[in-house]
Amino acid sequence: EGADIKKELYVGMVVDRGAQKVVLMASSEGGMDIEQVAASTPEKIHKLFIDPAQGLNDVDADEIAASIGIADRARAQGRALFKALYKCFDATDASLAEINPLILTGEHRVVALDAKFNFDDNALFRHPEIVALRDLDEEDPAEVEASRHELNYIQLDGDIGCLVNGAGLAMATMDIIKFYGGSPANFLDVGGGATTEKVTEAFKIMLRNASLKAILVNIFGGIMRCDVIATALVEASKAVSLRVPLVVRLEGTNVELGKKILADSGLPIISAKNMADAAQKVVAAAKAKK
Repeated sequence: EGADIKKELYVGMVVDRGAQKVVLMASSEGGMDIEQVAASTPEKIHKLFIDPAQGLNDVDADEIAASIGIADRARAQGRALFKALYKCFDATDASLAEINPLILTGEHRVVALDAKFNFDDNALFRHPEIVALRDLDEEDPAEVEASRHELNYIQLDGDIGCLVNGAGLAMATMDIIKFYGGSPANFLDVGGGATTEKVTEAFKIMLRNASLKAILVNIFGGIMRCDVIATALVEASKAVSLRVPLVVRLEGTNVELGKKILADSGLPIISAKNMADAAQKVVAAAKAKK
């Protein structure tokens, strides 16, 4: 069905973690990348922070509609669409809801021509109807396999594998690898319970990457004890017959016992004193493999 497009607009919603509110973003410049609009003409993006206790009210919805050029005769349609979008965003535990383009037709109708939704993975247990829509053929096979083993994995373009416990530490690990001239091959957060089975599967997934030259394991043992992860690393390395350099930095509970387990394993594991030392050693090991 053809659309009589008079004007293309943009509307989207995301969670602003700083404000702890949903922010509605709208622009008169639809049909293009909103990041490009933000960079070139930021004044054309209008934002509204929505109080979760009150939701999106009529006055605020009308002001946003007017700001992006929805005329008076179509204002009620714009208001209804914005409020419906917020209701849908909230009800589905979405992390992003975007209509681009939102069009005005020659008959003064407001029509959502295309839309995109992202959902909070941590809330999917509440939405089996959304999980049922998942198309594994559209996802990276390594990431699909990782999710089956409760591993948070995202493949990147580098050649240094990363196995870390905690998303924040994982981000810091990738940053310090870049700082010392390396390039991360993945983001991989094993969480707070890295069993031998999970570490083995993590190694298998990373080793599928033909570009992999070395692996850095960076563990802060709080909930996870260093001796437990050390034992898992030794057993996993043997299970997959690891052939790339493995650099390990351990810190936290039972760290000395963990280091002893690694040293007594007979495996060529490279121990690191701290994050900087670990990053420098893994970057050097990766370059030596080229």
